[in-house]
Amino acid sequence: MVIDRHAIDGKIPAPDERFDTVVVGAGQAGTAAALAAARDGATVLLIDEHPVRGDLIGTDVPYYFGGRMTAAVQNPERMVEQLFASNPALEEAFHAGVDVRLGTCAWGLYVNGPAMRALPEPLLGIADGEAARMVGFGRLLLATGARDVVLGFAGWDHPGVMGAQGFAALLTRYDALASRRVVVVGSGDLALDTALLALDRGIEVAGIVEIAGALQGSPGRVERIKASAIPLFLGHTVAEARGGSDGVEQAILATFAGDERTSVDCDTIILAIGAIPATELLDAAGTVLGDTIRLVGDCATVERPLPAILAAWAEALGRHASPETIVCQCEEVSRADLLGVQPPRYLDRPTSMSARSLATLLADGPAHPDQIKRLTRAGMGPCQGRRCRDQVACLLAAEQDTTPDRVPVASFRAPVRPVPLGILADWNERPEMAAGWDVWFGIPTQWLPYAIIGTPEEAELIARGGNMHV
Repeated sequence: MVIDRHAIDGKIPAPDERFDTVVVGAGQAGTAAALAAARDGATVLLIDEHPVRGDLIGTDVPYYFGGRMTAAVQNPERMVEQLFASNPALEEAFHAGVDVRLGTCAWGLYVNGPAMRALPEPLLGIADGEAARMVGFGRLLLATGARDVVLGFAGWDHPGVMGAQGFAALLTRYDALASRRVVVVGSGDLALDTALLALDRGIEVAGIVEIAGALQGSPGRVERIKASAIPLFLGHTVAEARGGSDGVEQAILATFAGDERTSVDCDTIILAIGAIPATELLDAAGTVLGDTIRLVGDCATVERPLPAILAAWAEALGRHASPETIVCQCEEVSRADLLGVQPPRYLDRPTSMSARSLATLLADGPAHPDQIKRLTRAGMGPCQGRRCRDQVACLLAAEQDTTPDRVPVASFRAPVRPVPLGILADWNERPEMAAGWDVWFGIPTQWLPYAIIGTPEEAELIARGGNMHV
């Protein structure tokens, strides 16, 4: 029998641990699911990336925190206490025998399918601040919540512009919010709930900005907002966020008719246009839901904004944005860079690049966000596209005269959370798995087909200066 030692079949080790049920996300829905599984006699692992380290909160992962956290996020012990205080069911889960691990993120999901058949079983990659591990499971429940739709405007890169999910997390989960006077952008139930939450916690709401001529949302919430005397800026958009050394100081609002300007003093602008299920793990794995993997909680129930509403908000907020307005904060990609399909500003831009644009790209067919990401790096920073993914899709849709739902979503790849390479590299790789990897990553000769391994052609390539060897 001939065995190809470069194949991966049979080389992937068994998981470090195995549980009947693994639950990702220890909010109310995830904790309840873990408790139910434990009461049925299953072995259960419940993980949650919260409390997120202070440095990661600064990169707006997993939520768009917008630089409005207090120094309290730098105290891990206090953060853990706050998590238990905000979700008492966690203590019940401990007593029920659930293995609860906080400050532990799920960074990769691996399931056998058309592109992978060598796994010993479904695997979930997890990591805390010290090590990465592979966990096997019989059933995986994703209770990963939702992420905010983020659309930029002039000055949105000032500290103090944040998402509704980040606002709620800092206020209710961590008790570490520095905001005192906020403007809420959007209406609908998400925005109205955000404004009501702020009022309940003693934070002044300086206004709600809505591009439509009437407040959107369920009747009960609308009536509560109207009774609260919060200023309503209907038929308005945010023209600019002005700030100083501490971030946002004013929101400059503009009417659609006549472009009349209103200046509103505030320290925070909350984007509450809509939310999207946070299913990056599933998307990156390229797998589908079934008996083995299920969604629970917000990530199963939250609905994306309607394409027409998303497009309307993107157009309204971008109406007063200059070409130099930033789209991707992590990589400092501006609207002009994106539409011009230019490389990052920290790289050389040869003269030939000036002839390239989105128009020239579209001449060859519809543009894909992944294509734009590779050419401009928009979406490749530490926040992993959470702040620019939807903006890029809306800009591409507008340039192609279509709706955002017709533009493919930029793909996700593991790790879907920013995990230090030193932690990932600590994973125990078996010697037989490492064998032959230089065939895949041999530079400058690049990849060699398996068919020429051990042939004179391979020897000839190596003799010409390649560093390949087997």
